[in-house]
Amino acid sequence: MKKNFAFAPLMLALVLAGCATPPPIDTTKLPATPAAFKEGDGRWTVAAPADAQPRGEWWKAFGDPVLDDLVARAEARNDRIQIAAARLTQARALLRSADAERLPQVGIGAGAVRGTDPSTGTKPSTLISAGANFSYEVDLFGRLARASDAASLDAQARDALLQSARLLAQADVAQTYFALRALDIENAILRDTVAAYRDTLRLTERRYQAGDVAELDVARVRTEAASTESDALAVQRQRSVLEHALAVLVGEPASNFALTGGEWKLLPIVPAGVPGSVLARRPDVAAAQRQLQAAQARVGVAQAAWFPSVQLTAAGGYASPELSDLFKWSARAWSVGALLSLPVFDGGRRNAAVQGASAEMDAALASYREQVLVAFKDVEDELSSLRLLAEQAQAQGTAVDSASRATALSASRYRNGMISQLELLDAQRSELRNRRQAAQVRAAQYQATVGLIRALGGG
Repeated sequence: MKKNFAFAPLMLALVLAGCATPPPIDTTKLPATPAAFKEGDGRWTVAAPADAQPRGEWWKAFGDPVLDDLVARAEARNDRIQIAAARLTQARALLRSADAERLPQVGIGAGAVRGTDPSTGTKPSTLISAGANFSYEVDLFGRLARASDAASLDAQARDALLQSARLLAQADVAQTYFALRALDIENAILRDTVAAYRDTLRLTERRYQAGDVAELDVARVRTEAASTESDALAVQRQRSVLEHALAVLVGEPASNFALTGGEWKLLPIVPAGVPGSVLARRPDVAAAQRQLQAAQARVGVAQAAWFPSVQLTAAGGYASPELSDLFKWSARAWSVGALLSLPVFDGGRRNAAVQGASAEMDAALASYREQVLVAFKDVEDELSSLRLLAEQAQAQGTAVDSASRATALSASRYRNGMISQLELLDAQRSELRNRRQAAQVRAAQYQATVGLIRALGGG
């Protein structure tokens, strides 16, 4: 009977430790992972799922050295990446602080006290002491361990957010760069068209002076030339805004940044993989998962505050009323102790802490669910965009070919006097519009490709 009684405190501790276990994550509230993407087809391959893998230099698939240089500059100077890196350093420091709470605490100290001792009378006396102190909290119910786990998960979440910031900066640089290149192509088309309209205007003015055409024909050509020149200026204005935005992304002053014209390079086909690989590779989803697990661990920390804490202490050193005798062997002093504290009444503070931690876990679960749904949505958006843009590019290519042929035929008929100049201008205007639309569709394909890479988590 005495043997069973001796094990009673241990059994009680184990029971209480079980009560401090945080609630499990309710997986029924998480969205089911689909077996395949709705927009996928047989071309898509399966990527190895691992959010810890490097994102890879995915932008090099476009074969553009200018883009490679811009991304390298952004990785070195982008402010969002620098902020995320600082947050990761801060989280790792907090983790080291939480781990330190689980280790013994040792310190040294010295002091002098002067006062009266009732046992010796009222005559004042001085006591000088010097020694070392030791303290250690026995983590019976896992409070310190769960706090350390939560800090570790926070650091992992910050690491994933740093990866997400890098991926976001890389994608923003690529998309801004391709949008700028698209405006360069539009501007070239408009510039050539303005030059052609000016040549037509000079010819029409000479014919008007010779009495071959009416003033109305001159006005029409002048209107088309001025309108196209206005469009070219608008495109140049948009290009300036994008160039300044690109300067901010690479961490440079807009006043010192300039990007010369270029041309389209490769447009790679991106394998989408399977939906499960998206959840494993996307750093923002990984960060939300770590934050959920950290919130779960903090519920256990709050629950453990209800249970006893045991503090072991020890001190050793010297104490003497005279400084000259302080380090004599006869002046040595020591003490050991154990302190057990158990909360009885705190006005509901601990209960409120448990409720707050549980609410934080519920919020983190909802945030993780939303991040998962957004991840699937992003991939489906870009896959559908690429599919439809490929069909649109084919149709637009046919339109450009037909418009070019119509312009050539109209020019021949106009020279032979078979049609009016208004019909020729209409054909030229149609060709210009279709060429610009083709450039815009091509730019949208580049944007959607970068968007798909970002939605898949890079790589």
